[in-house]
Amino acid sequence: MQLGPSEPLDPRALRDAFGSFATGVTVVTLCDNQQNPIGVTVGSFTSLSLDPALCLFSLKKNSNTAQWIDQKPNFVVNILGRDQEPLAWQFARSADEKFVGIAWQAGANGMPVIEGCLGHFECQRWAVYDGGDHMIVVGQITAMTRHPGLPLVFFRGQMGGFSG
Repeated sequence: MQLGPSEPLDPRALRDAFGSFATGVTVVTLCDNQQNPIGVTVGSFTSLSLDPALCLFSLKKNSNTAQWIDQKPNFVVNILGRDQEPLAWQFARSADEKFVGIAWQAGANGMPVIEGCLGHFECQRWAVYDGGDHMIVVGQITAMTRHPGLPLVFFRGQMGGFSG
């Protein structure tokens, strides 16, 4: 599909085109005001800077998690492995009880670190920028882990991974 210079972009077609770019799958976690763990599946995570150590992701402004990003200074980006597809779908839903059946522990910054992930980045909010219907969240990495394994990948509406 190709558009002329004055044709409007169809949101569904744009979403489908963006889906042609494979991304890793993460779950961003933090706590609400009652210290209950909350989280959301995010495919827009990327590294930003080595010095200082920064990463970023985008989050839909009207998501349940967006309000807490503005209010809480700390969060964790959990990098999902190939075998964690059910976990990714669980955190992608709009539900209050996303942590049911999920093993986790509090990280050094007090936020939930999901067990069994390929790695995690504990972050302090560095900046939040407007990104249209999304917010762009930049975090300064304060702690991290890395484990062996294959990544979970999102491509054209489906999750999968490398074969070896």
